[in-house]
Amino acid sequence: MESNGQNGPDDSSLRPVSSLRSHFENMNKPKDGPAAAPAPPSRNQSPSPKPPPVPDTRPSRSVNLPPENGRPKPNVALNVPSHPSVQIANPPPISPRPIKPPAVLIEPPQSPPKPRPISTLQHDTSAHLVPDPSKSPNTPVTSSPRSFKIPTRPNTPILEPGRSPRLAASAQPPSPPPPRRSAELRREREARASPPIPPPVNRAEKPANRLSRLIDNAPKLELTPQIAEQRSPFNSPPSSPENDDPPVLPTRPARPPPQKGVSRSNTLPRGFEPPPIHHTVANIRRDHEVNGSVRSPISPQPVDDRPALPARPQTIPDPASARITATPAIKPPPRPPRPGITTASVTIDSPVSSQPKRVVSTPTSQYAPPPSHTHGRSLTIDRGSERAPGEFHIPTRRQGPSDADSHPSDSPHPTSTGQVEIVSQFPDSTRINRRPPFIKQGVHEIYTKYDTRIFDVCGQYVCTTGHLTRVWSLLDGELVMSFAHEEGTKATAVAFKPTADVQEEGTRLWIGNNIGEIIEADIASQSIIGNKTNAHGRYEITKIYRHYNEMWTLDEGGTLHVWGPDSDGAPNLGSNPHQTYRLPKGHTFSMIVGDELWHAAGKEIRIFTPTTGGRNQLQVLMRPLVSEGAGDVTSGTLLKSQPGKVFLGHSDGKVSIYSQKDLTCLSVLNVNSYKINSLAGVGNYMWAAFNTGKICVYDVTESPWVIKKDWQAHNNPVIKLIADPASFYKLDRCQVVSLGADNMLKSWDGLLQDDFLENEMKSLETQFCKFEDIKLLAMTWNAGASTPNSLRYSESDAVFMQNLLQSSDSPDILVFGFQELVDLEDKTATAKRFFKPKKKDASDQEKMSHQYRDWRDFLVRSLDDYMPADHLYHLLQTATLVGLFTCIFVKSTLRDRIRNLSNAEIKRGMGGLHGNKGAIIVRFMVDDTSLCFINCHLAAGQSGANQRHNDIAAIMESTLLPVERDPSVRIDSYVGGGDGTMVLDHELCLLNGDLNYRIDTMSRDTVVIAVKQNNLAKLLERDQLLVARRRNPAFKLRAFDEMHIDFPPTYKYDVGTDNYDTSEKKRSPAWCDRLLHRGFGRIQQLEYRRHEVRVSDHRPVTGKFRFTVKSISPKKRTLAWADCQQRFENLKEKEAYAEKLHYLMHVIGYDAETSKRLIQERAARRDHRSPLQQ
Repeated sequence: MESNGQNGPDDSSLRPVSSLRSHFENMNKPKDGPAAAPAPPSRNQSPSPKPPPVPDTRPSRSVNLPPENGRPKPNVALNVPSHPSVQIANPPPISPRPIKPPAVLIEPPQSPPKPRPISTLQHDTSAHLVPDPSKSPNTPVTSSPRSFKIPTRPNTPILEPGRSPRLAASAQPPSPPPPRRSAELRREREARASPPIPPPVNRAEKPANRLSRLIDNAPKLELTPQIAEQRSPFNSPPSSPENDDPPVLPTRPARPPPQKGVSRSNTLPRGFEPPPIHHTVANIRRDHEVNGSVRSPISPQPVDDRPALPARPQTIPDPASARITATPAIKPPPRPPRPGITTASVTIDSPVSSQPKRVVSTPTSQYAPPPSHTHGRSLTIDRGSERAPGEFHIPTRRQGPSDADSHPSDSPHPTSTGQVEIVSQFPDSTRINRRPPFIKQGVHEIYTKYDTRIFDVCGQYVCTTGHLTRVWSLLDGELVMSFAHEEGTKATAVAFKPTADVQEEGTRLWIGNNIGEIIEADIASQSIIGNKTNAHGRYEITKIYRHYNEMWTLDEGGTLHVWGPDSDGAPNLGSNPHQTYRLPKGHTFSMIVGDELWHAAGKEIRIFTPTTGGRNQLQVLMRPLVSEGAGDVTSGTLLKSQPGKVFLGHSDGKVSIYSQKDLTCLSVLNVNSYKINSLAGVGNYMWAAFNTGKICVYDVTESPWVIKKDWQAHNNPVIKLIADPASFYKLDRCQVVSLGADNMLKSWDGLLQDDFLENEMKSLETQFCKFEDIKLLAMTWNAGASTPNSLRYSESDAVFMQNLLQSSDSPDILVFGFQELVDLEDKTATAKRFFKPKKKDASDQEKMSHQYRDWRDFLVRSLDDYMPADHLYHLLQTATLVGLFTCIFVKSTLRDRIRNLSNAEIKRGMGGLHGNKGAIIVRFMVDDTSLCFINCHLAAGQSGANQRHNDIAAIMESTLLPVERDPSVRIDSYVGGGDGTMVLDHELCLLNGDLNYRIDTMSRDTVVIAVKQNNLAKLLERDQLLVARRRNPAFKLRAFDEMHIDFPPTYKYDVGTDNYDTSEKKRSPAWCDRLLHRGFGRIQQLEYRRHEVRVSDHRPVTGKFRFTVKSISPKKRTLAWADCQQRFENLKEKEAYAEKLHYLMHVIGYDAETSKRLIQERAARRDHRSPLQQ
């Protein structure tokens, strides 16, 4: 704008900085009105620098979308018809060219023009090198401003790529910029109502405000002649008939106003309009002007004859026509001929162009989309459906010659499956086996003696790497090879390399390090036989994959090299990679699924199909997959029993299941509350390694899943778990190898032989066992430091024990469990018990205080007085722990059948030092059935649920009971692979006590009212114990059952009354006193009730049970054991053949006929050779 002669630097009243700014602003302005030359003169470079072009890897979107509600889409992307598959982040300079507003950037008036980078379409960019998605701009990058003249043609909008669906060439004006401040919007409305003439510049105003005012009055640019037929939303309303044509400005201001719809840093000068210029001519002229040459004006062309710009396709056309189908007879890629083997596959003509393997996927973009832009629905929709959103439509393509050969199932499209099934129920943990599945042959564990986090295994060899690379033999544990890397260099990836002869598999290694180098080592010669320096530049190699006879290497920068086989049939570091691709950064996990690479970066999963020939599209989906409600992807595996499914583990303990066919998420399951570090598919089971050092085995065929095994594999987190596919073919065994943060390698039996034999013997028990039912009565009561004499003060209390015994129907076993027989609130007595040492040689009578003796004697007298005279009972066991007292009586007829009697105590008070909280455990055998009784008192407090969970876990996981040495007795009389040292090792378990679990999320008054209304169901829904059994997979009482509660809460009463606590604390009522059992169907609870005894603040609870015990016939058991052994051998033979066939076909790459012949030949040689010789 002009200064009007009053804002000059000499007579201006503004501050010196403002006058200097105005001087610079007026330097490039025409002095005497608009220019008269119709042809554009030589253009001067703008003093403002232009940012270098940044490639945009986001997929383009369809342009044939109508405007919504008559409003244009914001920032329409430019259509370049000559290059429909390439997008550039910087739009090409157009005419007229914007100028940087002087109010933003001030430079000396005589600054030399700065060089401007050429923004051209990259013709030489490799079609298989995907630009780094991390470089994708978050905001549009506009072209560098420069001075020019505007021709007499409709305005062309400044375009921003990749931000929204593009519009077709229509009469729609450009869209407005992103929303601004309310003051700017108000000025915009005022500008619409007034003629589009910029107001005079107020030099005292802030530059930002003046710039926004200039933007509001900028002229609107349009794309094609048809655009002029519609009205801009920034002019008069569409209903105004006088604005059918674009307004003609009578005069032009000296200073060009900034253009609307682009960045605020750009302005748009306008002069006399020359004849219209064709878009292709404008591009050619732009390129020449950038290089310094100026061409004469092009003769005008009729506007009506110029066609509209064609719409750029949404993505790269489907390359199905370029795909070559694999040989129908051989699914894997053809391998070079083996020694002495004639294959039916096609021989490889050259190492560079190997036969393509893929007949899958419909990739939509060669460029990987940026990780920051994801779709909330994970693109689980049918993009070819008419109901799909327009942004997901796949443009129609011409049918290629090979389309007829492609099957519809070979091109997975995400189909609409509705909501993803999120299973909140945790796997069934009632039949967990805790026995570690030690391998039966070879060495079980190897101490690596250095810090390593990476390993791979093939047959008898396992390789660990890091600062050192070492190879160990799993047969004898000997160190086979070891070498150190250079200082500052460490190995970051390792994989066994395919060899030309299948008999030599597992003898060559590829090792990638942190400086981008790949090393090949030979185990037999213990030497390095090749290397490729700078194979990945200086980027750290994060992963090496083996895919048939190819090797794929991935670095942290996202570069993926595909190394195909050479003339010898194996990859060679002496040559360059056959193909190079660019994947997204941020790799957290990846695995090969068929011919696809599933690549995870955080929560986002992308699928690629790299090939050695590069004739397939790289990316399968336009947008990444995201598992709803799950954390970062950390692991994954496949199961042969679940074909077409991909299992992915997550950091929050969830497992998501995807369909390999249509790439939809089938379900998300809660598996554990701890991070899943690794998954492995072994036979029909899925193995999962956790951050706690445990490994679990799941049967995924059941719903919900069933936990088959759960054991502590390592003292530290399990880093990785690998199911060796070559172990059956090489060693005739199924081995799973784990590496822990304790630097220990451990080998496990993948067939779970011990578990199979134990389960089979349990299923055949009816053939060699006799069963008998016995009756049992159990009582739990927090007596509150009361004594037997306390029962005499009330008539109802005095007859409590008499009524209980006379109505018990003479049970075979009576279990009495008391809590707080001593006053735990008496600090003096507590201190004496804590610090006073016990007499080591004292008898049971001397060890037991008078409170326990009083209750013991009272129970003995009661049994003598109130039980039938023909039923004699013996005192089997008494056990005490500060306040806890367990007293067990058995009938005289049962006493001689009881053996292996023992007890243990677990202290949980004061961090395990004091027995005011804890448990007493009593176990014994009745015939050949193990019984275990637990009397416990857990942590108190409404908010102490987690502490109570920890108390239960400590009680269940303690190994204080004597171990059973006889392995046959372990199988017959204990469960879960136990040896009798833990509670859950026993067949029949009964737990009683003051568990102290409360009612959550309800006030005391609400609970009391619900109890008075007998609305117990409302309270049980919030019972902490029942809630934990439903929601907490690690809760140890999930394996226990409890009869339905139909009596009011037993805690807390005012002593001597039926009123709930009215003291100052006013504790809320709760079912603290409970009876739970676990017997796998061999315990039946007949009664569950409470009794009205008012001498304590708790009410006693009793239950009647029926236990089923067994006795074993040794001769019949021997026959059953032999039968089980034969069943396992049959299973092993069947699994071995299936695993060998799978290894040769899906890992090595042979066809079925050749694989079967190799298995037969190896079986013939194995008949007279040991595993050490093979």
